[in-house]
Amino acid sequence: MKNLGAILRHEIFLLLISPATYVAGFLFLLLMWLLYTQILLDLPSEDLPTTSMFQLFWLPVLFMIPLLTMKTLAEERRQGTLETLLTTPTSTTTIVVGKFAAAYLVYMILWLLALTYPLLTQFEVPKGRANFSQLDIAPLLGGYLFIAISGTMHIAAGIFASSLTRSQLVAGLLSFAILFILILGERILFSNADLPQGLSENWRPTFDYVRTFRHLEDFSRGILDTRPFTLYLTSTCAFLGIAVIVIEQKTSR
Repeated sequence: MKNLGAILRHEIFLLLISPATYVAGFLFLLLMWLLYTQILLDLPSEDLPTTSMFQLFWLPVLFMIPLLTMKTLAEERRQGTLETLLTTPTSTTTIVVGKFAAAYLVYMILWLLALTYPLLTQFEVPKGRANFSQLDIAPLLGGYLFIAISGTMHIAAGIFASSLTRSQLVAGLLSFAILFILILGERILFSNADLPQGLSENWRPTFDYVRTFRHLEDFSRGILDTRPFTLYLTSTCAFLGIAVIVIEQKTSR
């Protein structure tokens, strides 16, 4: 892992000169602004929101992460530069982790920029016209912590999708499909908040363990549990580990 710093710098540079990064950033910030504006319009002026902007986090994530990650490994394999890179004293694990870290850093910076919207609202709305009692640092930090923790798994899923193919388009579609299942799967299967029929109360902890939106609600309320951390971080390691195995098998042929 000694070359991780060099790989990270190189990947950040590639992301900064990639049009897909700027398209993803522009669409993400525009969509988040539209969502936040709609939330403001739907609520009374005396009760402006702050953490509500996180409740629709999945919508921009489904489109942003595939754009950030689809080139990471697929393009390297298509151009043949990945095989060349592996001939240097750089391990496959270092390459995968470096690409993951670069995409994750850009991902978190974009979310940090989106957090300025509540602050801009406070400056723009005249004093006395609204009650900013909800503009509390704790819920904002809780929501951002959820984005940071869950984002590790989502970015790793995009890296894994990119390792499976040489086509950026296919990688982006695979990433979208995986993220859709990870984030919205349980909401589609179980549309209500109760346990699915046929599951006993003994299964409730397991069922709640994988419910993304329950995690978001808990984090926004300041409830920190070790189980979501374990779920997202172990899933991140699993996706990245499988990506390493896939790359090693494909480049050894």
